[in-house]
Amino acid sequence: MALLSSPSERRLEPRQAANARGVLVAPGLELVCMIVDLSGGGYRVRLDRGLSLPRQVMLVDIAAGTACEADVAWCKGMEAGLKCRVRANSLRGLVPARFTPARDAWVRAGGR
Repeated sequence: MALLSSPSERRLEPRQAANARGVLVAPGLELVCMIVDLSGGGYRVRLDRGLSLPRQVMLVDIAAGTACEADVAWCKGMEAGLKCRVRANSLRGLVPARFTPARDAWVRAGGR
């Protein structure tokens, strides 16, 4: 059993600070966000405003040119925790059809 740094810390893998622009994509949703930190299993993002998110989203990391299929683990105010279901997929070149909305959002956000 892994020991955690504090009682409130439920994550088995350490967090890494990040300050990257992202886009949350789901059917009928394309929302700009900031990727605040990440761990091996997911991300914490900050939204422009507090709103209810669908259970599943794709998180696009604009600078990295990747998208991660994720479950929304929690929402609190203007922040949300995302648990990755599949390793991040590159949006450069050909992408599987399910990543087409994420690739389109990435291009609109200035990804190259």
